[in-house]
Amino acid sequence: MPRKPVKFRFSPANRIHRYSAIFGVLVVVIVVAGIVTRVRSSVELRQWTEEQAIPTVAVMLPEVTELKPTITLPGRLEAFNRAPIFARVNGYLKDWKVDIGAHVKAGQPLAEIDAPDLDQQLMQARADVLNSQAAAKLAEATLKRRQTLLAQNVASQQDVDERVADLASKKAGVLANQANVDRLEALAGYKRIAAPFDGIVTARNTDIGQLINSGAGTRPLFVVSETGRLRIYIDVPQTFVPFIKIGSKAEISVPERPAQKFPGVLEFSSRSVDAASGTTRMQMIVQNPKGELLPGSFANVAIDLSRDAPPLHIPASALLFDQNGLRVATVDAKNRVQFKKIAVARDLGKQIEIASGLSPEDRIIVTPPDGLVEGDQVRVVDKSKDDATPAATLDREKTKG
Repeated sequence: MPRKPVKFRFSPANRIHRYSAIFGVLVVVIVVAGIVTRVRSSVELRQWTEEQAIPTVAVMLPEVTELKPTITLPGRLEAFNRAPIFARVNGYLKDWKVDIGAHVKAGQPLAEIDAPDLDQQLMQARADVLNSQAAAKLAEATLKRRQTLLAQNVASQQDVDERVADLASKKAGVLANQANVDRLEALAGYKRIAAPFDGIVTARNTDIGQLINSGAGTRPLFVVSETGRLRIYIDVPQTFVPFIKIGSKAEISVPERPAQKFPGVLEFSSRSVDAASGTTRMQMIVQNPKGELLPGSFANVAIDLSRDAPPLHIPASALLFDQNGLRVATVDAKNRVQFKKIAVARDLGKQIEIASGLSPEDRIIVTPPDGLVEGDQVRVVDKSKDDATPAATLDREKTKG
């Protein structure tokens, strides 16, 4: 006979156990899911916190600016040659030939001095020469007679030797008197005052009949200036001295001719710094063939500071100054901070011209936040390209692509 299937029946106690087991499993699952969710949230929060801790900075490359920088300095125009002319003899002004503003040539007479005292001294000196020459001739004749008597054993050798010495003394006297005549004649030549070189008479401080005293302690009778070319002296601040070389070009302007520019060339430098002013004296030459520039006048000198390599410029906000000196914060290829010491060439206000310490490839932080240290990780915004998208986001987009 077929066997009847056996039917199991759960008692109420078994059902309770069954439901308890299911409930326990659900509780475990819920607890495990909660723990996993909490752990995941904690990791995500930590990652978000770390990302937020990384500062975002704007970076840019130093600007390589093709400029023609100039520096304008005050200067004073001076004649290339300037000769105050003094008298070399005492007397009275007999006549003057030229007045101020006159163009003169080298050797052209300017005035003549009447020196009667000098004329009398010259006459006396010439008379002294004639007297000494006569005495020398007599001494020579006497010596010849004594030598004849010596040959006849009438005169002694001692007498002849004395006559030889006397003749030598008389000849020396002739030479001395002649030298005095030559001196006075040369001095008399200064009665005629002449121009030392081609130029313009810029001063006349004498008149006919005026008493003339020789020497440089008095006022000069005339001043002659060469104005076809002029010197201009400028005091260059020490910071700009390395950029100004011998042969540098300049433009000179004067207040009375504001629309005109006159070219000049730097020819000399004192090559030293004045400790009181911190400047170096330099001299420029400017051609003045038409006489438009006046000696002694004030001028503005604009000097070209162009260099072989274009200078680098960075924003003034990028500078950091602390116990380590003047530095700039840069970002390397791994977006980590590196500090570089720099030297400033010129402060242009919002822009700083760099002398050394940076290269055109350095990415500088435009406004470094407080607390940056060497090696810090940062997120960058390339301001030089006007792109506000962080570099990290760009990298992720490239990876996805």
